[in-house]
Amino acid sequence: MTANPPIILNVDDNDGARYAKTRILQSAGFRVLEAANGTDALAMVREDDPALVLLDVKLPDINGIEVCRRIKADPDTNGVLVLQTSAALTGRADKIRGLEGGADNYLAAPIEADELIANVNALLRMRQTQDALREGEERFRQLTDNIEDVFWMFSVPDGLLAYVSPAYAAIWGRSVETLKRQHGSWLEVVHPDDRARLAGRWAALATQPHYDEEFRLVMPDGAMRWVRDRVFAVRNARGEVYRVARVTSDISARKEMEALLRAADANKNQFLATLAHELRNPLSPIRNAATLLGVGGENAAERQGRAREVILRQVDHLAHLVDDLLDVARISEGKIVLRREEVNLGAVIEQALETAGPLIAARGHKLDLHQPECQIWVAGDPVRLAQSMGNLLHNAAKFTPKGGEIALTVSLDGDHVHIAVADNGIGIAEDNLPRIFGMFAQAAVPPDRAPEGLGIGLSLVSRLLEMHGGQLRADSPGIGLGSTFTVELPVLRTTGAACAVDAASEADNAGSGLRVLLVDDNVDAMEMMGFLLAEMGHETWTTSDASQIEALALRHRPQVIVLDIGLPGADGYQLARMLKAHDQLKHVRLVAHTGYGSPEDRRRAQEAGFDAHLVKPAELDDLEKALRG
Repeated sequence: MTANPPIILNVDDNDGARYAKTRILQSAGFRVLEAANGTDALAMVREDDPALVLLDVKLPDINGIEVCRRIKADPDTNGVLVLQTSAALTGRADKIRGLEGGADNYLAAPIEADELIANVNALLRMRQTQDALREGEERFRQLTDNIEDVFWMFSVPDGLLAYVSPAYAAIWGRSVETLKRQHGSWLEVVHPDDRARLAGRWAALATQPHYDEEFRLVMPDGAMRWVRDRVFAVRNARGEVYRVARVTSDISARKEMEALLRAADANKNQFLATLAHELRNPLSPIRNAATLLGVGGENAAERQGRAREVILRQVDHLAHLVDDLLDVARISEGKIVLRREEVNLGAVIEQALETAGPLIAARGHKLDLHQPECQIWVAGDPVRLAQSMGNLLHNAAKFTPKGGEIALTVSLDGDHVHIAVADNGIGIAEDNLPRIFGMFAQAAVPPDRAPEGLGIGLSLVSRLLEMHGGQLRADSPGIGLGSTFTVELPVLRTTGAACAVDAASEADNAGSGLRVLLVDDNVDAMEMMGFLLAEMGHETWTTSDASQIEALALRHRPQVIVLDIGLPGADGYQLARMLKAHDQLKHVRLVAHTGYGSPEDRRRAQEAGFDAHLVKPAELDDLEKALRG
């Protein structure tokens, strides 16, 4: 026996029989407690937690079989072993009745000492085995209940579910109860493109009870989740597969990282190819110019002078490429230090225009500059701010076909200033907008317009502006429809009386002209209105193409858009909602221009976001009031 021998509760109303059994058990090393009736026995079972009750059938108060039934019915005591004994009820039917009452064994008196000890030991060994099994099951359950992976057990070959861990609900997005009712319902969540493959694997479990698969799940909200699913065979003592264990892990984060790594690798390859192209471009004229430096003959001095100019210009270009690379490296490592001071934004823009001006002029672009008359001051590094604005203007000139239009518009919005650089160039595809500020990222362009630069300019500008407490935003209606890059910076202060009127409230100043965009499919009517507005001192742009409205508005920054509701192939009300939902255009005043003037038409226009409603043909006074509000 161990240092703490099991406790045996000996229950018998016969003092002699109880004494004899107690001495036998004590001689075998057990600790023995005694009870002479059923009531005491039940109380001692609950209080002393014996390992086994040696229970006589005939008791003075409660029948021994009833005592056994109560012990086994109580969740707190149902693990206690009961060895039923009787000197009178020794028949086959008596034993059956005792065992059916919950007894773990039944002995008829007289009982030999060795028989009693052997039965007690056998029952205790059985309890130890059961306890070990329960303990193992509990450890297994605690393990599977607390891991993030789903653990399953299925029978083979029918594939019925034997166990699934609680993580199923989190990963599958369905309740465990639903799976228990419909064992195959897990397959319904698998992505349709992967479902047939998984169903085939599952159907072959009887002959191939193992696999390692990765597939997608479709969540109830439509979101996608990647999982890795592994199945292992579980064999019995004869080596036969009778179950399969299954472990399912959420690998969505890994898949997302792999996609990011693939994108980064693609960007890196594109960057290296572009870097080689950008380096070879200046190296070729440098080599040719160096050759010319050694050639004499007529006009040699003139040729050599031009060669030196070419070499200096191309070396400057190479230095610019290297500076960009170094700047990005310094920002990434946190080594750039801004020389902060109060900066006049007008001076920054003037310096940026000086930098990008030669390229804008060389490509024959028209540049429109719109900025408040007041002075706007921001806190920052004037060199870095001018570098950022110059980069945006340079990109606009570079990616706009010759003879294009570029607009730089400065507007105040509360305690922030917006500087928008808009062009009618090659534009940016919608799927490229989210990645346009990534390192080495370059927007996809048509084959006849090869990308230029290293693809780090926008990333550099974006990071520099973030260091200034600002941000850079890109907008484009699509390929071939131009782009707008908007810088937002916090305003430190403004000086000059004109600052009391910002871009959003200029329309309230009745003494100044307005910038007006006219949209109408009746070209004659639109041109006449344009001439009339010009005579009234307003600046106008016109279009009959609804698809051009957003691009024109972003480029010219009108204060008012006069929109014909009945455009062919377009819903004027929907166009109004789109404009009012646009971050950069929501403050533009919208005037509906239509042949419909009923109260219902006016109500619909107001609900769509129109600020005023004009019925054709509009009177001059009504037009002026509608424009100014």
